[in-house]
Amino acid sequence: MAEPISGMLSLGAERLALIGKHAQTLMKGYLQGEIDPDAFSESTRRKLIDARVLYHPEDSFGLKLRQPVTQLIAALVTDEARRQIHADVAEKLETIRVRVESYREARRRGDYVKADLQLQVIHETVYDLTGQFEEAIHSLWHRLNSNFGFVSSLSDKIRENSRAQEQIKRLLDGISLLNFNEMIELAEGNPVLRKVLVTRLQNHLDRHLASLLEVQKRLVELMGRFREQQARGLLVSQMASFLRQHPSFVVGDYAYRSQVPKLVNCAAPTSVTAAVALDRRADSPEIVGLVHQLYKELALKTAKSTASANDDVLTTTASAPEVEARQQQLKADAEQYFLAVLENKAGDSAIDYLVTQELEWSPEVWLFQILAEFAGLPQQQQRMFVLERSEYEEQWFNQVRVIDDVTLRLGRL
Repeated sequence: MAEPISGMLSLGAERLALIGKHAQTLMKGYLQGEIDPDAFSESTRRKLIDARVLYHPEDSFGLKLRQPVTQLIAALVTDEARRQIHADVAEKLETIRVRVESYREARRRGDYVKADLQLQVIHETVYDLTGQFEEAIHSLWHRLNSNFGFVSSLSDKIRENSRAQEQIKRLLDGISLLNFNEMIELAEGNPVLRKVLVTRLQNHLDRHLASLLEVQKRLVELMGRFREQQARGLLVSQMASFLRQHPSFVVGDYAYRSQVPKLVNCAAPTSVTAAVALDRRADSPEIVGLVHQLYKELALKTAKSTASANDDVLTTTASAPEVEARQQQLKADAEQYFLAVLENKAGDSAIDYLVTQELEWSPEVWLFQILAEFAGLPQQQQRMFVLERSEYEEQWFNQVRVIDDVTLRLGRL
């Protein structure tokens, strides 16, 4: 295994050095679209073509960069116009499944060297999977905040908006392929796999979803701003067309009109401050009358509030004995249920007893009372009974369990 790795290491270092040696010329070819063949010697040109850095199209005189090299440069310089993001989630997930099976098989055979190698590949695949989402979201965010709005025509702008929306949809579809129930099953209690496939993947996915939410908010904001500018531009163009059709039209002075059109009458109303003129003796009787009237209204409102509060107190006091009686009746019915279990010496469902005896309590209140009565018994008396709960899971994602019935039976004395 050491020889293939050594050969790959030397070959990769040689080709990276070849790219670095001719980086200036390759970057010019990236910007201009092609490279003059005379920029390299014959041997250098052959080395770059054999290394799959350049290729010579049949219909072109110059050399061109291959797609992987172009994408590498676009990612390094953040050139969103030529950058392509491929979040192939399905392929990554299939790779994870295959590598996990190989990891388990190697551990069963005791081949720990191969198991460590497979585990390293799983780490790299998970990192690549989360990194693809991160790169795609970063690319979209950078494009929204740089050259998203700078287009030459309205149709180009509409296409740009549709492209951004489709990219967000593809990212959401890719994230939806991640099933953490499947990841938990793949881990099978292995702490190393569980940390990689569940914990780390979940943490990265939470951050990506939060970032994608911010991208969606930004896109909605930019589209709203675009529609506002589109409406203003349409208004100006229509007004210009109207003026061309009516060259003698003169805009009137709307400030002197009594009926102002709603299109122009957009000013917010002004709030005028006012105060009582206490220095005018002629208005003193009216001011005194207004003040007395205000005091009367305030006293009447206070009296109504006091009367309403007293009525509430009386109602509460009158209903207290009735509530106490119902509580005592509920407690007595629960005690009768315990006595019935003692007499029958067999398990009896609380809900069945409620229906059989035709009691008026709701099932929820009845079950709460039975549980409270059982919890309130002394330890010695609790050992006489066995309380079995009938539960079901409300939702699979929060593990909340709901008690729908209890069965009480005699224990071993």
